[in-house]
Amino acid sequence: MAGPAASLNKKAANRKMAGQSDLAVPSGEEAAAGFDVAADLKKAIAIWLAWLGDERRAADLTVDAYRRDFADFLGFITGHLGAQPDLARIAALGRADFRAWMARRSTRGLQASSTARALSAVKSFYRLAIKRGLIDQTSLTALRTPKLPRSLPKPLTAPEAMEAVSAIGDQQHESWIGKRDIAVLTLLYGCGLRISEALSLTRGDVPAQDGVGLLRILGKGRKERVVPILPVVSDAIRDYLAACPYGGGAGDPLFVGARGDVLNPRLIQRAMQHLRAALGLPETATPHALRHSFATHLLAGGGDLRAIQELLGHASLSTTQRYTEVDAAQLMAVYNAAHPRAKS
Repeated sequence: MAGPAASLNKKAANRKMAGQSDLAVPSGEEAAAGFDVAADLKKAIAIWLAWLGDERRAADLTVDAYRRDFADFLGFITGHLGAQPDLARIAALGRADFRAWMARRSTRGLQASSTARALSAVKSFYRLAIKRGLIDQTSLTALRTPKLPRSLPKPLTAPEAMEAVSAIGDQQHESWIGKRDIAVLTLLYGCGLRISEALSLTRGDVPAQDGVGLLRILGKGRKERVVPILPVVSDAIRDYLAACPYGGGAGDPLFVGARGDVLNPRLIQRAMQHLRAALGLPETATPHALRHSFATHLLAGGGDLRAIQELLGHASLSTTQRYTEVDAAQLMAVYNAAHPRAKS
């Protein structure tokens, strides 16, 4: 997979040629090189990885996660069969073989959600291999995905979100880095962005005019959406850019690290970790929790569910509807804590 800098400092690179032949597999061949498998299987993996990026338009991080999950599967199968896997051997695997792999993951303490994603990766490979005529059939399609516990988003309260945004800048000795961190968190909370979306922005993406502007975001599946950027967000970004010692053109990364390269998301995550201890915030107070907070607070303020779906870039309304359950759960918590009849 391309490094973070390569994947974030691009818009043209994110729009790879969807019509490119699978057999060329420019990115797939490089990614498949590390697999210790037979040549025919390695070629099939390269085609699959290239297809994920070029035709399915999966994000680089998603392609890399699928590659790692499939490598885990093949590592188990190598020991399970006692031979180097090839297309014929993996095509002949039965449900008992796949269940043995999933059971091994369970004994390693991996969560059901992790195994569900890994199984999705393996199924993705098999589906494409069958579609391209590389293998005839597989018993994997009849295997059920592990049952996952239903979880709700965990937003911050409005005061907690505001306190986190204002306090993060106090952690840095360099004033421009503090202003950068404030700008990042203001963007996450003010526009509901994923941290990867915020750090993929270039200087040219930010509207130049004052007031409410529009920000074009390239989200999951490389789906583009437009979100309003409020004056408070624009002001925080302009304040950071005015203090930043590094210049740049319209195509350069908006947020940079101490050495001027693209900002590593781990730095923002670590800053939030320090904030949790300093402000007494819950363990769920992460950069992504600000995106949850954006949606929940909009909904609580009377926001339309369809509009919030568009702002978040959710492909399905059912994903956005989880926030109605969060709002209801918070109301019940307040009711149970405050209503006299609830205490009796």
